[in-house]
Amino acid sequence: MEALILRPDSSPLSRNIEDYPEGIIIPIDKPYRWTSADVIRKIKFAAIRHFGKKNLKVGHAGTLDPLATGVLLVCIGKATKLAETLQSHDKEYVAGITFGATTPSYDLEKEIDRFFPHEHITADAVRDALPAFVGEQDQIAPLFSAKSVDGVRAYELARKLHREGKSMDEAAQELIRVSRINISELELLDFGFASSDSLSEDIEATKASGRINVTDNSALGLPRAVVRMACSKGTYVRAFARDLGEALGSGAHLDSLQRSRSGIFRVEDALSVNHVISNALQH
Repeated sequence: MEALILRPDSSPLSRNIEDYPEGIIIPIDKPYRWTSADVIRKIKFAAIRHFGKKNLKVGHAGTLDPLATGVLLVCIGKATKLAETLQSHDKEYVAGITFGATTPSYDLEKEIDRFFPHEHITADAVRDALPAFVGEQDQIAPLFSAKSVDGVRAYELARKLHREGKSMDEAAQELIRVSRINISELELLDFGFASSDSLSEDIEATKASGRINVTDNSALGLPRAVVRMACSKGTYVRAFARDLGEALGSGAHLDSLQRSRSGIFRVEDALSVNHVISNALQH
């Protein structure tokens, strides 16, 4: 038997976890500004209450940054043993990339630290630069990441160094080991100039709330591209944005990110946290 995959049209789950001997996989569309741990905490609480089993195992396959949305695979029961395998599958992302400025975190968690020339960046320039990033390559992960450096999460070191005013790029090169990644597809979906209209409804709705900081650079009117990327496990899209900006003789940072696919699971078939709690894990 295989693990049960929960789908939008699935019936409510039985209250007996033994009815799912291989466990349950739930593709969640992770909310903006939630950590992956936030999702697990919410689903685990509901699952323990639903199944009446206090020591129920619940985990996820592949962390998503707080400022990203999209497919996060939540595993319940014996399906947690599949997490490593699920995490190893290729991913697809849709990334909003703003050019002409960088931030220490390579996304909107930190404010702009440097501005760069950007008048020369056009849709054709971005489109022409993408093929050089397709294939196997070395990548230095952002220092603001969950990578472990001598047993310490990189983002903990990053926040300390940022407070001390040190360069994140130089620190990353010194502290983070180079990873071998593979980008199999890159496609320019859209190009224009950043404005408040470029921000998703989720971002607009949560800018003023939550413990995760979000800066708003949309009023600067900087050039902005939307890129679809298919890639291997361990690829950091924030690092790709950094490298693409450098390749174009400028700087860049992510202004939005959605994981549109993880293995066979697509965001169109993912469930909201509220749907899972209200329909599948009824109290």
